[in-house]
Amino acid sequence: MLLVIGIVGTTVAPWQLFFQQSYVIDKRITPRFMKYEKADLWVGIAFVMIGAVAMIAFTAALFVGHPESGNFTDAGGVIAGLQKYIGQTAATLFAVALLDASIIGAAAVSLATAYAAGDVFEVRHSLRRSVFDAKGFYLVYFALIAFAAVLVLIPGSPLGLLTEAVQTLAAGVLLPSATVFLLQLCNDKAVLGPWTNSKRLNLFTGAVVAVLIVLSIIPTASTVFPDISGGAIMAILVGGVTLFAVGFVATQLAQRLRGKAVPRSQRNTAAKNDAWDARDTSRMPPLGELPSPHLTLATRAWMGGCAATL
Repeated sequence: MLLVIGIVGTTVAPWQLFFQQSYVIDKRITPRFMKYEKADLWVGIAFVMIGAVAMIAFTAALFVGHPESGNFTDAGGVIAGLQKYIGQTAATLFAVALLDASIIGAAAVSLATAYAAGDVFEVRHSLRRSVFDAKGFYLVYFALIAFAAVLVLIPGSPLGLLTEAVQTLAAGVLLPSATVFLLQLCNDKAVLGPWTNSKRLNLFTGAVVAVLIVLSIIPTASTVFPDISGGAIMAILVGGVTLFAVGFVATQLAQRLRGKAVPRSQRNTAAKNDAWDARDTSRMPPLGELPSPHLTLATRAWMGGCAATL
């Protein structure tokens, strides 16, 4: 289960959520070109998924029937297996691909943190600025890369354990809370205007967040009850998702009873079309001009689930 949670953590990593919006702003992409940015994102997702599936498949085929099967340690073990059973060329190609992914990962994760630090402390943070014009931004960026390099070069450092622990921590603790806040932000009309989520997107995102929150409960349960069985873990997963589904239905019914839900027949189609056209010219107002967020029943329910997870 820790490996499953770690895979979720490295796939839906919290830092990616914040890096996505920061680098869109840094590239000065306006709403007018958002469709092209989405296409760029989907192309990247497709390539990453193809590579990940291929890597899992050839590793499984490589080690089946051999002592290494089921005893994965780290990527170095995969390279050693490729050299042992296929040859030096395959091992070298995999090592080059791994080096390339590592450089991209180190640069992107450190850059996401530097972006976040710039947002929080309100200092200049952009790759378009020179080092002298954004000293704090580049200082954080380079310091994080240097720290990671030192950590990797420490003799005997358990790199496989560190990697799995970081991804498990990300998916088990940070990701649920980050996605809950992100979901609330994506429905804030004062911030996003006509770019707020549709009901279908909210339903899909809510289901993903519910699964993430339930997954985050598993490490706590396995720590409190070390002898927990696989059947009990499945019961937690199914029961947790069912509980969220019931809570969602109850929240929707409560909103309808309060008269907040508008019947489909009364929706103003023209207004929806006007809102869609307004997307190209929509801009978020300055932070100081934003009103205080309105905590609806659904918002309180999501925040309650997030607090329970933490």
